[in-house]
Amino acid sequence: MRAVEGREESPQQSVRDLVEAAGGRMPQETGGSARTAVANAMVGIKKQLYGRGPTAAKAWLLDDYVFVAMEGGLTRNEETLLAAGKEDLVREYRLTFQETVKASAMSAVEELLGRRVLTYHSQIVFHPPRTFEIFVLEPRSQ
Repeated sequence: MRAVEGREESPQQSVRDLVEAAGGRMPQETGGSARTAVANAMVGIKKQLYGRGPTAAKAWLLDDYVFVAMEGGLTRNEETLLAAGKEDLVREYRLTFQETVKASAMSAVEELLGRRVLTYHSQIVFHPPRTFEIFVLEPRSQ
């Protein structure tokens, strides 16, 4: 991934590798879709960082917003903690970790869409297990 202003370059796989590993294509390629590429990249990043990724994902693009919803992908230790009623602990860990590695997600979206990401937020719910990635893009020049 390329360096993004004010953020360090990630040593992770390239965005192309993440998208292609999920069987997808880059948006500019024949048959490629920006929405599908973003969803595939987010799944790939989760697999890299957590060792296990979501089982399904879908992305929506609307004006200056990107919203990604992902199903599943909890690690075995997270499932164990949830079974013991520790939802708050799993959520706190996930959100802290996502804040720590947000440059990877932001860089991927910027590269795929060709637009700067102004801000990013991640959230997780458990019944059923879903994660959500929300990006606010810099407005297009008028």
